[in-house]
Amino acid sequence: MFNPSQADVRRFFCSVYAKARAGQPLEAIETIASHWMDEHPEYAADFADVDAALASMGDVQEGRTNPFLHLSMHLSITEQCSIDQPRGIRQAIELLNRRRDSLHQAHHEAMDCLGIMLWESQQAKRPPDGEAYIACVQRHATQD
Repeated sequence: MFNPSQADVRRFFCSVYAKARAGQPLEAIETIASHWMDEHPEYAADFADVDAALASMGDVQEGRTNPFLHLSMHLSITEQCSIDQPRGIRQAIELLNRRRDSLHQAHHEAMDCLGIMLWESQQAKRPPDGEAYIACVQRHATQD
């Protein structure tokens, strides 16, 4: 199983950013990452400097989203939907996408659910509850 370190994740996103900006060919996962990076131009400076990205590990800026975590969650949700794991996530995201008329917004709402599921799993020291995650995304999809 692939288990990248925080530094590996930062290097990956910075590398994808550099390759995309240079017009170099991208692997499939890099293409997906590049798409989500394009959706978040506010993070461009974070991805442009790998040394600064590595040096800032552990820095927590009040009120600011961690761009590497944020993009990792976009990738995770994209992968979850592609293989429908946990079962039902693809349909829940599709429903949320239709209701919001925005895959990007659907991902952001699903991220809230994903974060809650992971936090609860860590707090209770138990495996993540995929059914609760799906139910949370479905609740978002049925709310205005």
